[in-house]
Formats: sequence, C-alpha cells, structure tokens
Amino acid sequence: MSEKKPGFFQRLFGGNQPAPTPAPEETLPENPAAPDPVPPVPEPQPEPVPAEPPAPDKATPPPGPPETTPDYIEDVQDQFVDAPAAIAEPARPQGWFARLASGLKRSSDTLSSSITSVFTKRRLDAATLEELEDVLIQADLGVETAMAITETLRRDRFDKDVSGEDVRAVLSAEVEKALAPVARPLIIDTKHRPFVILMIGVNGSGKTTTIGKLAQKLVNEGKSVMLAAGDTFRAAAIEQLQVWGQRTGAPVIAKPAGADASGLAFDAVTRAKQEERDVLIIDTAGRLQNRDELMSELEKIIRVIKKIDPTAPHATLLTLDATTGQNALSQVEIFGQRAGVTGLVMTKLDGTARGGILVAIAGKFGLPVHFIGVGEGVEDLEPFAAGDFARAIAGHE
Repeated sequence: MSEKKPGFFQRLFGGNQPAPTPAPEETLPENPAAPDPVPPVPEPQPEPVPAEPPAPDKATPPPGPPETTPDYIEDVQDQFVDAPAAIAEPARPQGWFARLASGLKRSSDTLSSSITSVFTKRRLDAATLEELEDVLIQADLGVETAMAITETLRRDRFDKDVSGEDVRAVLSAEVEKALAPVARPLIIDTKHRPFVILMIGVNGSGKTTTIGKLAQKLVNEGKSVMLAAGDTFRAAAIEQLQVWGQRTGAPVIAKPAGADASGLAFDAVTRAKQEERDVLIIDTAGRLQNRDELMSELEKIIRVIKKIDPTAPHATLLTLDATTGQNALSQVEIFGQRAGVTGLVMTKLDGTARGGILVAIAGKFGLPVHFIGVGEGVEDLEPFAAGDFARAIAGHE
C-alpha cells in the first residue's frame, strides 16, 4: 500500500513531516534528553623551550654572568682597548714655546718652504738675495727687516754656499734684534689708584677675552681689580665680562645694552676711586679705524675719564688680531692718533696667524708689545718675549 501524501495544510505547518536527514557533520543525538556533548578542548601546547646553546669549544672560556652594560657604552669602551696608556696618564699640556710655535706655524712654514726653495740650487749671489728679500716682504716682515737680513747675508756669506738653516738662523737673529726694543712689560704704577687701563681695537680682535685673562693675572699678583663693561653695543660682551668677573672675583660695572658708554666709564672710574681699587680695566666696543663717528665716540670716552682723573687712562692697549696682516699697520696708526695708544697686545696666534706683521709694526711705530695670546685659556696670555717669538717664526730651534 503506497504511503499517503501529506496534505497542503500539513506541509505548511509541518505536521507529521519527517525530520530531514542532517548532514553527517551535524548529526544530532538520538536521545533528546541526553546532554549535548562537550566540544573537545585542544590539548595545551608546551611552551617553546629555548634552544640549547652550542657546546663551547675547549678553547672558549665558559660564559660569564649576563651582560648589563648598554651597547652604546660597550662601543665607547671598545675605542680605548688598544690604548690603555691614554687612560692611565692624561696628556700633558704643551709648554709656552710649543704653543707659540704652533700659533706661528703658518708663518714659519711659509718662510721655511720659501727659503728652502731659494737656497737649494745656487750660491748666494745678487739674484738670490733679491729673491730672498721678496720672500721676506711677502711674509709681512717689513722692508726694513727684509733689507737688514739680506745685508747681513751679503756681508758674511756672499758667493758662498748657504743652506736654508743658515738663512733661518740669520732670520731669527734679525727678528729678535728688531723686536727686543719693544718687548716691554706692562707696569702698573701704584701711584695711581686706580690705574686705569682702556682696552681698544677693531671688532673681533679679542678685547674682552684679553681683559679677562689680564684681570686674572693681576688678581694672582695680589691686586684688587675692577672691570667695566664698556662695550654697551653687545649684550653678549657684557655677559662675557660678567663671567670673567665671577671667575676672577673682580666686580663688574655694567649697564643694559645700548647705554651710553662714556657715562658708564665715568661711573666706573668714580666707583673705583671710592673703593680704592688698584686697577680698573675698561672694555670698549669694537670699531673700525676708518669710521670717523665711531672714533669720535672713543675720544669722548677718554675725555670723560680725564674729567675725573686728568692723568687717566694710564694705559691704552690696542689689541691686534694676528690674522689681519697689513691692515694692522693702519689700525696702529689711526688708533694711535685718535686714542693715544701706549701699548699693544697681539691676539689669536692660533696657527692661522700672519705673525710677521708684528715685526713690521715694531720697526715702524716702536710701540711696546706687552702681551701675546695663543688661545682662550688664562695661561695663553703671556708677556711678550722677543727671542721666543723670533725663534718660533723663523722655525729655528
């Protein structure tokens, strides 16, 4: 007997409708009352075990404790592995002559190479002497010094074989002879209290630094020093002098940038007299010697100082940048005319110097050269010694 086909109503509401056959992966349990089976929990995977380090070779030492030093520290330390002596004993500072010779290296190297090229091929004759004279003039030594050197060689060694070392020896002797009369120390006259030092020069010639180093030397000699920040055009110069004042224990008279420099000089001299200071050092703004209005301002500062003490300033020191060459001659001439320069300080003998110009200045003006500076440190300003300077510039030990 064939199965009766369900009616429409039964098919619509599912009555007596056989359950559809589920897919094999979705088979339901036959007993509806039985609990659903718990899905299988994946077994926990064991944590990865770090690989065993390879067995060390017999020649490799066993590993030490874990390293905690950062890599960048190790890199720095590695730089010193091959030079333990550099750590054990710090390098000693160069002596004064070594620093001076280093500062004059450009001048001495130029002279030495030129002299060597002149005196390696022929005897000393008129043409050779003329060539040597040109070399010496180009080295800024001045015509007078160049002629003195060539005349000495003409008198003593003419028509003879002359080595470069022979010429350097004569050069050293003649330069020392030219500089010896101007190598004079700065004397602080104790009759004047304060002894007023006015520091002048062109822009960037090292006035403020020279003041600080000079102040330190005077304090070390037991003198009471006061500083005046007269470079009121530059706030940095005022701050720099205040730092030097803190280092040396010297009070600094200062006003805001842009203040009248002559008024500051008046206040500084007045206060230094009241406090009976031994030395007052007044800084001034750098100015080009060919700017008439700036030189007039410098003259005004000097007039104001003289209102308090007609004998002041007792020393007017011109700082000369050793790299300027022939322009230094113009500076000495014009500053001397307008401000009454009493002495010179040559600065920046740092390896790029054209130190021969000092010989020409000495020959033309005869002004005392009190100090020379070869660096930024306090110990790099020293009294001028003609013999040391001559040996250094000639490259003659």
